[in-house]
Amino acid sequence: MIRVENLTKSYGRHEAVRGLDFEVPKGQVCGFLGPNGAGKSTTLRMITGFLAPTTGTVRIGGVDALEDPIAARRQIGYMPEACPLYPEMRVAEYLRYRAELKGVPRASIPPRVARALEQAAVADVEGRIIGQLSKGYRQRVGLADALVADPPILILDEPTAGLDPNQIRQVRDLVGELAKDKTVLLSTHILPEVEAICDRVLILAKGKMVSDGDPQTLRARLTGGETIRFEGRGAEGAFRAALAKVDGLAVLRLAADGPIVRGELDAGGVTDAAERVFRAVADAGLALRELRPKQASLEDVFADLTTAEPAAPAAPARRDEEE
Repeated sequence: MIRVENLTKSYGRHEAVRGLDFEVPKGQVCGFLGPNGAGKSTTLRMITGFLAPTTGTVRIGGVDALEDPIAARRQIGYMPEACPLYPEMRVAEYLRYRAELKGVPRASIPPRVARALEQAAVADVEGRIIGQLSKGYRQRVGLADALVADPPILILDEPTAGLDPNQIRQVRDLVGELAKDKTVLLSTHILPEVEAICDRVLILAKGKMVSDGDPQTLRARLTGGETIRFEGRGAEGAFRAALAKVDGLAVLRLAADGPIVRGELDAGGVTDAAERVFRAVADAGLALRELRPKQASLEDVFADLTTAEPAAPAAPARRDEEE
């Protein structure tokens, strides 16, 4: 549904986005991550037609977004990070107006508006003036705007910013429901939300793609596999001898604190490593107090991929280059 090829955006000698290539198929929820200044929002603006790329192509549902931007935009529901709203309008009035601008047939506008109000959980404030709403409610009005034309593609830039934990959960559930028949490209800084709802993660750093894969694969790639932590009672040497009998394991750390031994093991590609460790320790007559498989978190992956040595200072970015 979304195809980006060699996408680049330059401001003079500064490249905000450098040669991006990726594709997001129908029905996929794709997380779009990166630190501030990585080029996320710039990329989303180019995909949605709000910013012209320096080079490269964007295809939306098979339509070239540069050659036919109107047809491409009709397929997209876009919620920018700083969602522009008309503060003097009432919520339902605003959504009816936006539906008209998006070409929704007149007869379909009332049910579409009602559905968007329900999906974004703002039906209880449909008669309120937008400027009098809290930040969280205004954020959800922006989400309703992205949904009102029932587009096949949703591009959401920080959709949960300003929401409380219950509202974040509602948005997460909504995105999961929408993914049954829509393509979703989601930019956010809340990494646990990405792990909860995204099938795939794209990570940008300094305008370049540094990783592409599902969260589980990315975590395994960082550590080389699963890590096992354990705590037991016995002699350190006895534990070391027992663990040496388990093929495929590497001892990363092993230390004794009185009668208590704690350690960390790299399981590599061994799928039943925890069971093998348990059997080896039990056969040696040692007591296990804790045995806990642990993989790197998405936060660990993000930090590893985006905290390289800083580049030489570039010229100050313009407002529309940020993120």
